Amino acid sequence: MSGIVLTLGSGADRRTFHRMMAELTPRGDLAETRLGPELLAGVQRLRIVDRERAVQPWCSADGRWLLCYNGEVYNHRELAAELSRLGRPPRTDSDTEVVLEAFLAWGPEAVTRLRGEFALALADTATGRLYLARDPLGVRPLYWSRHLRRLHVASEVKALAPVGAPISELPPGQHGWADATGGPDLVPYLDLARLGTGQPPLRDVEEAAELLRTAVRDSVRARVDTDLTVGVLLSGGLASTIALLHVQQLHHDCVAFTVGAADSPDVRYARRLAAELGVHHEVIEVRPRDIQLDDVRAAIRISELTEYADLIDAVVSVPLFRRVRDLGVRVVLTGDGADHLFGGHPGSDPVGPEAAGQLFRHRIRNLCRTGLQRVDRTGFGHGVEARLPFLDLSLVELAMRLPAGVKLRDGRRSWILRHAFADLLPEYVRDRPAEQLAYATGLYEGVRPYRAIFARQYRAFGYELLEPVRRDFDTVLRRCGHDLDRAVATGTARPDVLDHARDLAGMARWKVGPAWRRLTGSGRHG
Repeated sequence: MSGIVLTLGSGADRRTFHRMMAELTPRGDLAETRLGPELLAGVQRLRIVDRERAVQPWCSADGRWLLCYNGEVYNHRELAAELSRLGRPPRTDSDTEVVLEAFLAWGPEAVTRLRGEFALALADTATGRLYLARDPLGVRPLYWSRHLRRLHVASEVKALAPVGAPISELPPGQHGWADATGGPDLVPYLDLARLGTGQPPLRDVEEAAELLRTAVRDSVRARVDTDLTVGVLLSGGLASTIALLHVQQLHHDCVAFTVGAADSPDVRYARRLAAELGVHHEVIEVRPRDIQLDDVRAAIRISELTEYADLIDAVVSVPLFRRVRDLGVRVVLTGDGADHLFGGHPGSDPVGPEAAGQLFRHRIRNLCRTGLQRVDRTGFGHGVEARLPFLDLSLVELAMRLPAGVKLRDGRRSWILRHAFADLLPEYVRDRPAEQLAYATGLYEGVRPYRAIFARQYRAFGYELLEPVRRDFDTVLRRCGHDLDRAVATGTARPDVLDHARDLAGMARWKVGPAWRRLTGSGRHG
């Protein structure tokens, strides 16, 4: 729901602070700040929950605590009721106030009670300390940088680039304290790798299917608790179709959005499904040849992504979220994460039970810097909040308990999802294989020729203050014989010279070849 910026330390530069705030303007529709001699705090607030009263930065009644918060806590009504019983009745209906009051009631352990997607910075103005926390999956981003004995915190890398110092990411599922000159001293409050380990594996297919159906419905229900129109990003694939079916049942005002070439699989499947369901459907048709260098530059700037495949997907996502914004829709649900959790990702072929489990956990832990980062940046880059029902912790825990043979069966990925919702899904959706976004939309070939300029453009925006552009992890994993440890070590290296040379040659052929044929008349038929 927001983008946050804080600068902590004496002599904080207001000009730099306001420049940082300006970089996050698309994340909200209202800039709100509190400026003091040693703390500059601001929020670009996208007004969704209690739109008039949930002012940020939010202050405690005594003025000591100041909260800058980005995200949604879906159990805030239940927490508000519990806080009221403790003598802390809320002044608003917002989840922002609940987050602060929960901290004051339960301390840092309050973060374990929050169900949702969040990143927050809570300043203790009496001591000059700052508490930072991020949701377990890293759906919402948070970064920090230190320069000239001042701590800078922001929702995106682009907001910290003006500081000109090395940038670090606050890892998902961690929290801790910092001050102007030290920290943050971070500790995990939830270990995704251990989620569900205290419970037996779900080997009974029907039990697993029933639990999955219940968890998905409850997760969607929590995420459509709004009076605003709810959009669904519809690819016509398994997860997005399940999301749309539930949103249509649980919310009064629903619209579907699909992007792609007119003859692409996504557009064909989505058109058929939306027509059969009678859902209003917005199709953003893009031809591969429509994609220009400026589109690629804009996607790199917005997304801050570090792997080539994710950057290509970001180029595809930008026109999708642009249409969502132009129609005035602020909240959308997506199917992102379902493939990774339930065995539908194209790079998750079994390599032995132990190695497959390690790879599964690695992908889940790294979603924050791949698919989730793409969705957050391209969504909020257009003032749209994307909610991810398949990444509710209840579903992550279920996925952790499912044996590989329940996720992948008879050569079919995401088998348990297909089985659990078989009575709701049209056969053509149930049988559709998973595909990468850029391929399924038919737009991969329109973006691929620009790969050679990805790294240079990324550096031009100052994003290497965090980390350099990397080769695609799936490619590195294959080259390393699916040895995860070796692939992780290799993947942190910069793209090798040979890869970069191939990209440049490909771009030259794509750009120079057609121009040469036009100039010489070669390729013409008499």
